[in-house]
Amino acid sequence: MLILLPILFMLITALTLVILRFVRPNFKYPWMIAAGGSVLALISIFLWQIRLPQSISMAPWQPVNLFFFAPTWLADGISWPYALSMIALAAAVIWTSVVRAESSPSAWAATLLLTALGILAVGAENPLTLVLVWSAIDLAELVAMLRSTEGEEQNQGVVIAFAARLAGTGLVLWANLVSTAGGILMSFRATPASAGIYLLIAAGLRLGVLPLHLPYRKENVLRRGFGTTLRLVSAAASLSLLARIPASALKSSLVPFLLVLAAVAALYAGWMWLRASDEILGRPFWVLGMASLSVAASLNGNPSGSIGWGVMLILGGGLLFLFSARQRNITWLPLLGLWGLSTLPFSPTASAWQTGNQTFWLAVIPFLPAQGLFMAGFIRHALHPGETSLESQERWTKVLYPTGLFMLAAMAILLGIWGWEGAGNLGQWWAAVIANVLAAGFTALALTVLVRLKPASSSSQWTRLFRLEWVYKTMTVFYDFFYRIAGLLTSSLEGEGGLLWSLLLLALILSVLSTQGR
Repeated sequence: MLILLPILFMLITALTLVILRFVRPNFKYPWMIAAGGSVLALISIFLWQIRLPQSISMAPWQPVNLFFFAPTWLADGISWPYALSMIALAAAVIWTSVVRAESSPSAWAATLLLTALGILAVGAENPLTLVLVWSAIDLAELVAMLRSTEGEEQNQGVVIAFAARLAGTGLVLWANLVSTAGGILMSFRATPASAGIYLLIAAGLRLGVLPLHLPYRKENVLRRGFGTTLRLVSAAASLSLLARIPASALKSSLVPFLLVLAAVAALYAGWMWLRASDEILGRPFWVLGMASLSVAASLNGNPSGSIGWGVMLILGGGLLFLFSARQRNITWLPLLGLWGLSTLPFSPTASAWQTGNQTFWLAVIPFLPAQGLFMAGFIRHALHPGETSLESQERWTKVLYPTGLFMLAAMAILLGIWGWEGAGNLGQWWAAVIANVLAAGFTALALTVLVRLKPASSSSQWTRLFRLEWVYKTMTVFYDFFYRIAGLLTSSLEGEGGLLWSLLLLALILSVLSTQGR
């Protein structure tokens, strides 16, 4: 029951907000309900630590010979830091909304519902559970993106991104088939060696890392609040799978090749993140780059190290993306995110660059410049003027807004010391020194030279190359082909000829049924 407690708090709060939206549209205090529910969920997630690991299952699905698993959720040292980070993000989104033009109870309800799905995803104990929750998140993201985009080209990009995620889900199903064919029922408590590489590629494909592609080419109207939740929770739902793949399940000849792909994705995303004109336009590169570093940690035989990058993708990204009202005396709040990215001792990413026995330590070197680029970009974007000034806000918002940001910073510090099996670690001191020195150099470059350059264009030749533009064009051709077939069928079944086609199809069905009955 402890597993469901934070989820129940969020669902009840979201349902209350939706009911009030229709029953009492003039209700004056929906923010207090949303904020209170998010804080209760944040407090209740700490109850998981009373007894870890623990699990909860639904009734077995029928027929048993077809469904080998029942939907099961697991609260353990992997799901807890991710769940804590996502609930802290949801609470911060609601608390910081007091300075943004985001006062819709529906948006707060959607934030809580999406976070609840994210917790169910990171706690999935078997492939059936993970595929079900991934599908729900993907459908929610598809609907949200289609409703917020305009134009046929943007809609095609949303559909193609949805198709890429479905391909990643399909790889999880394939990994399950491979494991079952070998006589092993796959469970994420102990992932079989035969399925490890498929699961890693599945997560990399959904995140845009393996191969390198941006799920969404540019940000749309979903900006600070719900947009941040949608981007980061969706990524966390896939990142948690990396931590459940043991190093022994990644003994494959493909690992060096995948490391090269991850390094290219990390360096490209880091450079584009540093060059972005603001943090919201650079958000797709933040997600791509932090996911690349997490994939690299898993490939280096350090699955617990991938959790550090995963939680900082949520907490560090949330700190920066919600930092819209700026004031000099609170600049230290988002800059606390640098501690989490530094890989210094007792930071959340301290253990990120430790390697397994089968991986050479030089495999870490290509990722240190990428880490430096992300730290430098973080500093550059945190020092931007911002959208509004906190000084112009009301007095009570000057208390609530920093409190929301501080929740994220506090969770990052807490997880660095007491979070999971890899937390509270001294880490690789030499890698931390190199990364921080590079970050200092890139920061000086960004604040002196890059400010005079035009921001990186999303339509440049190198950007089109790294985004695998030919892949998008190929998928667009298939999209147009099936779209035209669907349009042809629709036009054929409508109008005067529709009745004739319906009668013909009915006659064919009846003839087939009569033949089988003889």
